[in-house]
Amino acid sequence: MDIRQLEYFLAVVDQGGFNRAASALYVSQPSLSQAVRVLERDLGTELFHRIGRRAVLTEAGRALIEPAREAVRSLETARASVAAVHELSEGRLDVAAMPSQAVEPLTTLIRSFAERYPGVAVAVKAAFTTRDVIDAVRTGAVELGLLASAGPVPDKEVRSYVLGEQRFVLVAAPGSFPGRQVVRSEELAGQRLIVGQPGTGMRAYVDSLRDQGIGFTVAAETEHRVALLPLVLAGVGLAVVTESWREIARQTGADVLDIEPATALQVSLVSRRGVLSPAAAAFWTTAVPSSP
Repeated sequence: MDIRQLEYFLAVVDQGGFNRAASALYVSQPSLSQAVRVLERDLGTELFHRIGRRAVLTEAGRALIEPAREAVRSLETARASVAAVHELSEGRLDVAAMPSQAVEPLTTLIRSFAERYPGVAVAVKAAFTTRDVIDAVRTGAVELGLLASAGPVPDKEVRSYVLGEQRFVLVAAPGSFPGRQVVRSEELAGQRLIVGQPGTGMRAYVDSLRDQGIGFTVAAETEHRVALLPLVLAGVGLAVVTESWREIARQTGADVLDIEPATALQVSLVSRRGVLSPAAAAFWTTAVPSSP
């Protein structure tokens, strides 16, 4: 067994099949399949059920995912440690972020990090819920995560630091609330709203409106946060988002109103407990200057 075989195995898992994995790795599909077959022989068990062109994980395959990620991550950490001797002149850092927090504060954090370590590339992975971010960090798919939650981060397997808060605001087509800068939550009664999928902070907020007896119509439900502003500007409905979207929404011509009473989410940076790679440690220090 070697790291290359584990990397190939994880590529098949992450890409959903051998052909896509081969394309992502820039290797031939036969070479990839052969490497995985050798790994299976070394382990004495099949890792995938081959069903036509599909590759379905066996129970043994599912059990290998987390140890394989840990082994690959350990090698990357070793490589990064060597690069650290040269003051992080090169390397890569994987960060998972929820959509709104990928707008801010992640943009500002990456800018500050890039100014100090221009040779280190930051790869941002999409995660739609708090649990998605925590699981990505916990399993080693990424080293750091940026999330928003209604309270403390609910996981003992990661360490977290609260970077601040983001309150909810209402994004509306121009002229929807003439001369207004603030809207009461009860004024959303009878409105058509564009909502996110269950598990997101914005969805939890609008669901709480129903619990308060504030009725509204769901005009659209979208996992694609980039669709929110076009839908609002097209007059499909209103959207409740965090204030990280405020400037971008205004630049596109939408109206942004504060919602009263104010409700906010905590924005936290999370990592696995234990030793971080030099790049992850540097990013953490950039975000949390007082950290050791």
